[in-house]
Amino acid sequence: MHEDVERCVRAFQAKDARFDGWFFGGVVTTGIYCRPSCPVVPPKPENMRFYPSAAAAQQAGFRACKRCRPDTSPGSPEWNHRADVVARAMRLIADGVVDREGVPGLAARLGYSTRQIERQLNAELGAGPLALARAQRAQTARLLIETTALPMGDVAFAAGFASIRAFNDTVRAVFALTPSALRDRVAKGHPPAGAGVLSLRLPFRVPLCPDNLFGHLAATAVPGVEEWRDGAFRRSMRLPHGHGIATLRPRPDHVACTLSLSDLRDLPIAISRCRWMLDLDADPVAVDDLLRTDPVLAPLVDKAPGRRVPRTVDAPEFAVRAVLGQQVSTAAARTHAARLVTAYGDPIDDPGGGLTHLFPTPAALAELDPESLAFPKTRRTTLTTLVDALAKGEIDLGVGSDWDEARARLSALPGFGPWTVETIAMRALGDPDAFIPGDLGVRAAAATLELPATPAALTRRAAQWRPWRAYSVQYLWATLDHAINLLPAN
Repeated sequence: MHEDVERCVRAFQAKDARFDGWFFGGVVTTGIYCRPSCPVVPPKPENMRFYPSAAAAQQAGFRACKRCRPDTSPGSPEWNHRADVVARAMRLIADGVVDREGVPGLAARLGYSTRQIERQLNAELGAGPLALARAQRAQTARLLIETTALPMGDVAFAAGFASIRAFNDTVRAVFALTPSALRDRVAKGHPPAGAGVLSLRLPFRVPLCPDNLFGHLAATAVPGVEEWRDGAFRRSMRLPHGHGIATLRPRPDHVACTLSLSDLRDLPIAISRCRWMLDLDADPVAVDDLLRTDPVLAPLVDKAPGRRVPRTVDAPEFAVRAVLGQQVSTAAARTHAARLVTAYGDPIDDPGGGLTHLFPTPAALAELDPESLAFPKTRRTTLTTLVDALAKGEIDLGVGSDWDEARARLSALPGFGPWTVETIAMRALGDPDAFIPGDLGVRAAAATLELPATPAALTRRAAQWRPWRAYSVQYLWATLDHAINLLPAN
């Protein structure tokens, strides 16, 4: 989109927030780059240059605007609905793979050479994986500088910098301020958070319907791992350097997020996983505009636009929970999951609530006794086979996974039918076109709306909803009288 100069100029002149994160504009006369919704007077078009990423703007020598803070824009929705190598790379970079494993580690996960990854990212985003990871480290550093009282040395290493010098140079280059000046600029009247606790705002593109998003997460919450408390969804997270607890509260123009982390190096990964779980980088206008073209869905979209797909922070965990939920009620699935958590999960402390455990890893679940599972033998076999495949690394369900390959490997497991595979594709892999025509809720909605009754016929009818069929499922579910559609009472 950044190559369409006329369209980009119009977006800046209209201060259109819908395009925040899609592209960035640099002003050659000031050396500053902004998001399209920047409140300042738009510059002359001939003085503007457009870039597909903040990293590309930074690499071109522009520093971030202090008014619109473009580094805090919602992520590009491009990485939500694509499954090519660039999209997979961007999801992995957001999950901290480059910081933990370097560019060779990123390339190995994608099955390409480092040279191929560099070339493809530079061609599409104007920046390579190191520059993209550097932009993410800069954003993490700003968050830590502004919201904590940590010494700058601790901030540097928590943000992923290898040295104090690299930290200082990057902050000055990106924000045109020293780290100390950046902290002083916002410190007045804003007391820092306690050690290991950070409060921040997660931006999104409007509209956002919180009812089904938070309602679904709360209604299916596994006791000890997830809970709804005081108007917020809370859950424990297993992170690369320790664990964390996320508290997420919907607000009209953002999601208020409080993170309690055992290791601050996990901050960018925790933020990325929370955004992924809440589907905050989606483009609801594009989704809803397409679904409105169907006269059956149009009234549902108009009634509550901006529905998101509730996802997960841990794909293997969700795959296990999908198996536990086969052919049983939501309450029964929660009960089965809670038993596994109590028996095999890692205990944690939660002074602010009732979370007690991390969900067990596939390696831990591989040790379970199938006879201890209180459900039919065939489903025990399904669960133990899945857990074994996940523990051995035979199935990749991570953010950088190949969706088609993951589907094929899941389908080859015993007891994995279309419902289980597509549910995992929708909520764990994040495929926006995943569709579950055999789901009881979808079939009930189809009957109410006089849509085709059989899965095959409904799939053919749903072809016009592509590539957003996962979102169409959220609108179909909205016709049901079920707790997943209701924002819980405080």
